[in-house]
Amino acid sequence: MITSMPLDIDAQLRMLTGRADATFRAGQREAVEALALRRERVVLVQRTGWGKSAVYFLSTRVLRDAGLGPTIIVSPLLALMRNQLEAAQRLGLRAEAINSTNPDDHDRLRDQLNRDEIDLLLVAPERLANQKFVSGWLPMLLENPGLLVIDEVHCISDWGHDFRPDYRRLRTFVDRLPAEVPVLGCTATANDRVVADVSAQLGATLVTQRGPLDRPGLHLAVLDIPSAATRLAWLVEHLPTLPGTGIVYCLTIADTRVVADFLNEHGINVLAYSGDDSNEWRIAAEDHLLRNEVKALIATSALGMGFDKPDLGFVVHYQAPGTPVAYYQQVGRAGRALDESFGVLLRGKEDAGIQNYFIDAAFPEQHVVERVLDFVGNQPDPPGIPTIETAVNLSRGRLGLMLKQLEVDGAVARSDRGGYYLTAQRWSYPHERYDQITGLRRAEQAQMDEYATTDQCRMRVIRSLLDDPTTDDCGICDRCRGERLSTAVDAVLVTAARKFLRTQPVTIEPRTQWPSGLSAVRGRISGAEVMEPGRAVCRLGDGELGTLLRADLAAGAFGDELIEHAVLTLTRWNPLPRPMWITYVPSRRHGDPVGDFARRLAEHTGLPCHAVVEAVGDHAPQADMNNSAQQVRNVLNAFAVTAVPDTRPVLLIDDTVSSRWTLTTVARQLRRAGASSVLPLVIGG
Repeated sequence: MITSMPLDIDAQLRMLTGRADATFRAGQREAVEALALRRERVVLVQRTGWGKSAVYFLSTRVLRDAGLGPTIIVSPLLALMRNQLEAAQRLGLRAEAINSTNPDDHDRLRDQLNRDEIDLLLVAPERLANQKFVSGWLPMLLENPGLLVIDEVHCISDWGHDFRPDYRRLRTFVDRLPAEVPVLGCTATANDRVVADVSAQLGATLVTQRGPLDRPGLHLAVLDIPSAATRLAWLVEHLPTLPGTGIVYCLTIADTRVVADFLNEHGINVLAYSGDDSNEWRIAAEDHLLRNEVKALIATSALGMGFDKPDLGFVVHYQAPGTPVAYYQQVGRAGRALDESFGVLLRGKEDAGIQNYFIDAAFPEQHVVERVLDFVGNQPDPPGIPTIETAVNLSRGRLGLMLKQLEVDGAVARSDRGGYYLTAQRWSYPHERYDQITGLRRAEQAQMDEYATTDQCRMRVIRSLLDDPTTDDCGICDRCRGERLSTAVDAVLVTAARKFLRTQPVTIEPRTQWPSGLSAVRGRISGAEVMEPGRAVCRLGDGELGTLLRADLAAGAFGDELIEHAVLTLTRWNPLPRPMWITYVPSRRHGDPVGDFARRLAEHTGLPCHAVVEAVGDHAPQADMNNSAQQVRNVLNAFAVTAVPDTRPVLLIDDTVSSRWTLTTVARQLRRAGASSVLPLVIGG
């Protein structure tokens, strides 16, 4: 054990920050001493921007100079890894990362680790599920570990806001560490319940250091603007008035693109950013914001933990997050080094529906889990996810998460080839744990409503919801100082936004590959059977036409407004090849509203309409099918096509589209029957 600090850590802090006047914040030096001198296990709960990374970088410097092994940082996001690597290098630390983006470097990194040439190794929690990592890397890392850092440690808890099963593997990893190895867990977003749960998992000797969550200078405000069009107009009017550059958070990937397109169209330079983007694009977008070359990034939560821009002037939420934890973490990106910054929450009418979907989709029902286990247990070889999909009606994302949860719980394991097999461990459906987590998320959803509707200081309310004992008012939020931002926007701009939302092209890309695991169809779809790219008349999630469409679907008939917009969509689309006749996927609803829509559209366009597609047999609603294998099996033989009256290109009408498999299979039959091209047009996409 080190009994005194062997180097001038004040000088090291100045080197790390690049500032000659840098001094330790309250609690930082004490945390370094607890880790580097006394080798304790510490949980740091400190606000965003407090400097938690400085604690583990300086501790690493001390421990490495004392001859101990490298620091292992478990870090959840690639953006976080990039920033940490750059900061570590300022201290002369040799920092490397092992993750899914650098597989070609893994052999080199292993050799460097064997030669003790790495001071700090960053790994994603998902590495602990990788058998090659567990067998090839962990033994080396456990030989002489210097420090284990678990960043965003709240994720290790079932009560954490971001339930990531691989974080739960860390408990086993921690148990394998020698008692004298210090452990640091860092988070800005843990209430008392999460801290207690983390403490139970990381060891009884855990020391908790908790600081206040107040953010001086951060002006919090909430504006109720239910209409998406009005919120777009508000952003155009008010974003230029907010200081510096910032982030606009959206709940969905689609919304990031819609918001970014509208702002750019009105001369505000922004970029969309989400987990769907390539790693290279995200790095470039972050750099543009860091250099103040764009006004904002329009982002999902993929831009979150670890993104560090101390002079970020504002964080605006286009929709409300589902939890105070998520909101505080995101809004806390603003103004770390500014005297004044803004955190503005725009509440839309779609917020609750999106959050309800996330909550309801979190855990599979018991009978679905049992079906998966039964199927896996009765296969001669360990099946992979595509094979399991053919037997279980669950989306690939939810199936993958379920299998990961089962793997962490010890019910299943993965073979060398990636398939799953049952273990000998007894397992039962965790009703109580799932119910507790779901109940917590519902409570957190209600807490966000409490924050949004309070007549008290907003900063005090959010701190209270995160169990910060500080009771002072901030003095600058919209409840303390009064409204500084108005909900009023130019009516002309709202009309333009509404038109923009209604006229945004919704492209339907053709499917070109059958899902694996099916015996009836497999491989690539023949080019002679593929449909053309299509269009949707409106987005189902749109607050204007989408609401009208849902009402029309419930009523069983489509109104004139959707017909008129379909004609407008066709005019703007101007597809090539040009369709010369119309047919449709018959609806099982009373009165066949899709057929009625197609015939009325034919009257407006002057194209003939022919009912050549008919439903055969009995099949479940396609909306109830949750993965491609189930969707294809459900509709592959559900429709028949009579002889086509015209071999020229045909416009194929359907009411809604999600998986595209109904359109794909019907288009395949139309092509086989002689249609030269099939162009799909759906009412809602």
